[in-house]
Amino acid sequence: MDKQDDYRPAISFLSESGRHRIHQGVLHILHQTGMKVFHEEALTLLREAGCLIDERHIARIPEGLVERAIKTAPREIEVFDRDGRLAMNLGGRRAYFGTGSDLLYIIDPEDGHRRRCVLKDIGRAARLCDGLANIDFVMSFSYPSDVVSHRAFLSSFEAMVKNTRKPIVCTAEGRDDLREMWEIAKIIRHGEEQLRSKPYFIHYAEPISPLKQAFSGLDKLLFCAENGIPVIYSPAPISGSTAPITVAGHVAQGLAECLCGVVIHQLKHKGAPVIMGMGPAVLDMATGECSYNAPEYYLAYMAAVEMSHVYDLPSWGYAGTSDSQIPDGQATLEAGLMTFLSATAGANLNHDVGYLDFGRTGSLEMVVIMDETIDQIRRMLRGIPTDGESLALDVIDTVGPGGHFLTEAHTSKHVRTTQWRPTLLSRCGHDAWADAGELPLRERARARVLEILRDHKTSPLPPDKDREIRDRVNRFLSTPDIKPSDG
Repeated sequence: MDKQDDYRPAISFLSESGRHRIHQGVLHILHQTGMKVFHEEALTLLREAGCLIDERHIARIPEGLVERAIKTAPREIEVFDRDGRLAMNLGGRRAYFGTGSDLLYIIDPEDGHRRRCVLKDIGRAARLCDGLANIDFVMSFSYPSDVVSHRAFLSSFEAMVKNTRKPIVCTAEGRDDLREMWEIAKIIRHGEEQLRSKPYFIHYAEPISPLKQAFSGLDKLLFCAENGIPVIYSPAPISGSTAPITVAGHVAQGLAECLCGVVIHQLKHKGAPVIMGMGPAVLDMATGECSYNAPEYYLAYMAAVEMSHVYDLPSWGYAGTSDSQIPDGQATLEAGLMTFLSATAGANLNHDVGYLDFGRTGSLEMVVIMDETIDQIRRMLRGIPTDGESLALDVIDTVGPGGHFLTEAHTSKHVRTTQWRPTLLSRCGHDAWADAGELPLRERARARVLEILRDHKTSPLPPDKDREIRDRVNRFLSTPDIKPSDG
């Protein structure tokens, strides 16, 4: 008997020989071209492991060292929510979805106008995500223009901690504020060992294309390796600008930049949790914009995800993004397509849900629309059971030619588990839609956003933890150029 019922839809863009050639290209870049490394500890780790380092601090990494790092990095990474419950198991083809970080602008759901982001937007976005069943993790969604830049990341982290129970993916300026986030997570978990066994947050770090491993990214990467913090190490090479314009070259360079970090990370602490990926931005030569949704972006991104399955490493992914400036038809088309591709390709940790305007602007309406889109995609990813109950041959025999299935027990038994039911998308017919006010999707989404922000209550932190976290943040922020946190 075959295992048809275990089958799940999947998508692939590379042949077996194509995957092999890209991997060989990655090894060539790492060993022949080399990476410029701007961190003394990382250089020491590489040198002691047998890498050649020249006077320009360009490191050349042998194939065996790359293969060893891929083998020692964990195949799966469990991530837990604020209350210590398992929320995500990154690896395999399991797909999870969340928002992105550090947007400069937001479309205010109350008046529909685009404006600069402020700290309040981070808490609102986190609370909205807390009330959406298909958003699995949160990022800051905004970069707070009302907070001094070198303190913005920690303030953002505190706002997320207080407004959602879901796991957090965070950014940080450097080791200092990242350490404070780690200390806050230890408060929540009642200690370091509990945090190591049940990670609550993931850090995002990156190198600089082309082929540079910057001090800040490596410093945070090494801190995460040392302390068991799951870390994403994902470059953002721009095809035609900081990477080759061809898709295969774009992917090979990006993966080489990523895997250089994986090697350093595993040399620091073998078996520490690391997530690979790349953000393959495409420079539109006609406009000068870096597109999130060009076909070449999709192709490069899909190839990178496919290579993560070759390496059997958890992957950093994208979903719910659009280059459109507002939540319109283009936005829904592009964001839905990106989300479907990520789910069927098996990208694990898919961020940037709600991004518009080439990653400059966020829309909470789009987050709500994508929550429903993800739910529909997840229904499709359950696949098609072909067991006897699903084939329903006995029911077909009973009904026979010319009958109907409306009153059959088999229909009532399976209707709720077979048919997906929308709560935001319109399936009511024109007359019912007109009677309800002829509201377009964006207006229905806006109403849902405002409803959740009005009615959803995130469970608060215990008072003692809340006070300890606030005191810690305020100590870190207590400089003349920033006001203490008011929670």
